[in-house]
Amino acid sequence: MDRRKFIKKATLGTLGTGVLTGLYAWQIEPFWLEFVYRKMPITNLPESLVGKKLMQISDVHIGNRFDYQYIIDSFQKAQLLNPDFVVYTGDYVTYENEEQFRQLNEVLRHSVKGKLATVGILGNHDYGKNWAERDVADEVSALLHQSGIDVLRNQQADFNGLNIIGFDDFWAVNFKPEKVMSHYDNTKANLLLCHNPDVCDLNVWNHYKGWILSGHTHGGQCKPPFLKAPMLPVQNKKYARGEINLGDGRMLYVNRAIGHLWQVRFNVRPEITIFELEQG
Repeated sequence: MDRRKFIKKATLGTLGTGVLTGLYAWQIEPFWLEFVYRKMPITNLPESLVGKKLMQISDVHIGNRFDYQYIIDSFQKAQLLNPDFVVYTGDYVTYENEEQFRQLNEVLRHSVKGKLATVGILGNHDYGKNWAERDVADEVSALLHQSGIDVLRNQQADFNGLNIIGFDDFWAVNFKPEKVMSHYDNTKANLLLCHNPDVCDLNVWNHYKGWILSGHTHGGQCKPPFLKAPMLPVQNKKYARGEINLGDGRMLYVNRAIGHLWQVRFNVRPEITIFELEQG
């Protein structure tokens, strides 16, 4: 009898723990935003930009898969940090139909803006079905422009002494990094935005040295303690999250994302990153 009671209690305890873990991963961690602070040394950075704050926001994923009021609330919190630069590294929508344009427009009314510049690139989900719908990407870009976000699509631009290079998405139909990297100038203070970190392993860099800000992976969204995330949408599984020294003068940062493809996270909290600029 004691043995049967023990087994029953152990089983009920295990089931209870599983239920609580599931509720946490569904209802708590997906909305438990973390602000992550890092230093960002940049070669040739003007003295006037030393100490400025650059905020990275990635993978917003506006759509019908979670309550995007959370994104609006997070943007309002981020605005209080008063960033000098804000960069958005792609995937503004989880596209199903044109309803996402209305939803994105609603959210963008609350978007975080930098005092000196606000810049974005596109991700694969911004290209609609099979990452191949140019008209979807064009409409997303237009909405971003209307809200005051400068979108770089294989382009670069100088913003108050910081030269920002933006690649279009690796998986989509307008990935042409050579258009901009053929004009790479290592005498400038450069920062590069690239949604999918797998691009780091391609031969497109023209000896680029400096920081690369990416997203795309969501950090795996769920990660067992002490183990690697089991599902990462990249070929190179070391590009999961956080700061990665590529060993050739490039420093990659993979943002864990603010939004979600599915409303579930475990041990991978959503993130907004704040970099303090310094001379490298």
